[in-house]
Amino acid sequence: MFGEHHFLPLVLINLLGLAGILIWHIQGRRRPTARLVVQILFFSCMSLVLWLAGISPYHLDDVELQDAGMLLAKSARVLWWLHLAWTMIGFVHIYLTLNRRPQEAHLLQDLIVGIVYLGVALSVIGFVFGAPVGPLIATSGIVVVIIGLALQNTLADVFSGIALALGRAYVIGDWIQLADGTEGRVVETNWRSTNLLSGAHNVVVLPNSVLAKQGVTNRSRPDEAHQISLTIRVSAIHKPRLVEEVMLALLQGCERIVTNPPPAVALKTIDAIAIEVELFFRVASAASRISAQNEIIDLIYEHCRTNGVSLAMPAQSLVCVPAGEQREQAALRAISSGAL
Repeated sequence: MFGEHHFLPLVLINLLGLAGILIWHIQGRRRPTARLVVQILFFSCMSLVLWLAGISPYHLDDVELQDAGMLLAKSARVLWWLHLAWTMIGFVHIYLTLNRRPQEAHLLQDLIVGIVYLGVALSVIGFVFGAPVGPLIATSGIVVVIIGLALQNTLADVFSGIALALGRAYVIGDWIQLADGTEGRVVETNWRSTNLLSGAHNVVVLPNSVLAKQGVTNRSRPDEAHQISLTIRVSAIHKPRLVEEVMLALLQGCERIVTNPPPAVALKTIDAIAIEVELFFRVASAASRISAQNEIIDLIYEHCRTNGVSLAMPAQSLVCVPAGEQREQAALRAISSGAL
């Protein structure tokens, strides 16, 4: 028969468990610390009552199973396991919050919550209801394999997202660039994808598996400033030193670039037509890149005009015509002009 000395402790455990659930929901997600304190308090009280009454949460007495108090005993044990899960999840949430890891909090916390709930569910099935867990795990393993084969791409995105979160290649707010040229600011990360806000103010959705396979350049580390290069061609009739001085002066007069480290001018090549010059300068952030480049181009025009420096034709526009073809073209032009 069900022991009468267990009746009051089991009733008290059920009341504590239900009260803990009610207060847990009243606290809300915006007060994680207070919520965790409530979880620890109720879980400790329930554990203390179980210990004082000599009731094991992971062992069923045959006497209890033969009495009408079986339902009361099982509900008390289920509530205890549920509060244990909530307490563990609360500690994980507080740990990630204190370490200021919002990206991991979104992915890792969901993963840990799933593992905790799965472990608690198996514990309830095995310890509370006495069902064999081994065959259930074996059957679920087969089901997981089948589902995994059917969802290969989705699982690849999920595990890639976890790997990126653990590696901390980027966080929300960073400006990143992919190997294929796609770039933007990270505005959201979830299990399947990462959302970027591009310079054109469009949201680019990238699967996590794509990010894991491509090279990612984080332009926000160690800071937002990054270098830009601009190549121009100047007519070879000018002295290279004069060209360098003019270009360096216009870079120093630009207000939208970073002065530390200072900009630089590199004379790359020279031929009979042009001197190829490359300008190196840094901007404070990717958002100011276009405005800074526009100002540089405007200053190039003004300084070249003021100092009498001529820009050269693009190399692609120079076409070499053999002498034989030149004579043929001249004859054709003469015939055409005579016919007219």
